[in-house]
Amino acid sequence: MSALKDLKIHVVDDDPDVLLVVRALLEDYKAKVKTSTSSKKALDEIIEDRPDLVILDLMMPEMDGLDLTRLLRKEADLENLKIVIFSGKSYEQDQQRAFSFGADGYLTKPLITDEFIAKLQDIVEEKIEVTYWGVRGTLPVPGESSLRYGGNTMCTSIQFPKDNLFILDAGSGIKQLSDHLMSLRMDSLHAKIFISHPHWDHINALPFFVPLYIPGNEFEVFGASHGSVTMRELISAQMDGVYFPIRIKEFAARTYFRDLREEEFRINDILVKTMLLSHPGTCLGYRLEYKNRSVCYITDNELFPEGTRDYNPNYWSKLTAFIRGTDMLITDATYTDEEYLKKSKWGHSAVSQVAKLAHDAEVKELHLIHHDPDQTDDDIDAKLKTAQDLLTEWNSKTSCVAPRERQRFKIT
Repeated sequence: MSALKDLKIHVVDDDPDVLLVVRALLEDYKAKVKTSTSSKKALDEIIEDRPDLVILDLMMPEMDGLDLTRLLRKEADLENLKIVIFSGKSYEQDQQRAFSFGADGYLTKPLITDEFIAKLQDIVEEKIEVTYWGVRGTLPVPGESSLRYGGNTMCTSIQFPKDNLFILDAGSGIKQLSDHLMSLRMDSLHAKIFISHPHWDHINALPFFVPLYIPGNEFEVFGASHGSVTMRELISAQMDGVYFPIRIKEFAARTYFRDLREEEFRINDILVKTMLLSHPGTCLGYRLEYKNRSVCYITDNELFPEGTRDYNPNYWSKLTAFIRGTDMLITDATYTDEEYLKKSKWGHSAVSQVAKLAHDAEVKELHLIHHDPDQTDDDIDAKLKTAQDLLTEWNSKTSCVAPRERQRFKIT
């Protein structure tokens, strides 16, 4: 069912031809549409009618779309109103200004029917889209035994509303993400890259992320420093000429680095929280919150079973509190319980402990990632069944999946 059905939509544009086309298209999707060529007149009508969504041209003679957005955002009765700018101006500066004035989306003319409707529906639903580009740990494993889940190491993208793209880790999977982004032929790309830790399976394909070499793009790379070694130095070291032929100075995109510790901060409307994890070296877990929804990314992380010498109840409590109630927990489930007996203190968890953590924290959906390179697709299936059976035994409300490369999930 279309998210636009029965929505009250007001379209404001000084071009009557645009209004005719947009109105006909939206009414095809069963929306209730009102149009205006006068932005000043539209202001009073919108305040009185209280529609669900307004679509505003940017360049209008009486009052431009930014001023109209600013005035609408002052109205307390319109706090749930979605505002979309629909303009022939594709400049980055105009898009960023629109968001700063309170717009929920920015679409560019000419109107491409399917793209226009799809983006409008995403804006209305404010979906968070999670896509997996690599789910393996330690090293890539191509071959017949990894065809279903894929053989690339860690990389996950999260698309938040208002064009906020977050990229979690830069293992070999980031090359697939790179190919996907390049196929979109975007004029400019802005994204935040969060590194859990600088072990090679989490950073070794960052030099193959083509958007870093394109002028006009902008990236900020976040992660923990290691002692006196900054995140910039950590990334640069693997491109120093000995290990890779291209130096970091070849990045043509505007690229910034930020060292993190346990803290919380905001990126636009998204709250970012970090936590130090149980893993050799400095490793960070992330909790990303947007309008009462959240995603937690916890890898690499070792959960010592209760009753063992290394079990730390304080750490278990702290981590449980950190992920509590999250919509999606993406977490290290490297080993079967049998494998873990031989690999304790390697910095990774057994699947039963991961299931227990998710259940204790009342997680809505558990995603198992960072699979051991010796595990086949069938082995991952078996781990998934173990987790699902345990959650069923505990009458847990937590559901569990093992995502595949290129698989997408939406949080609404």
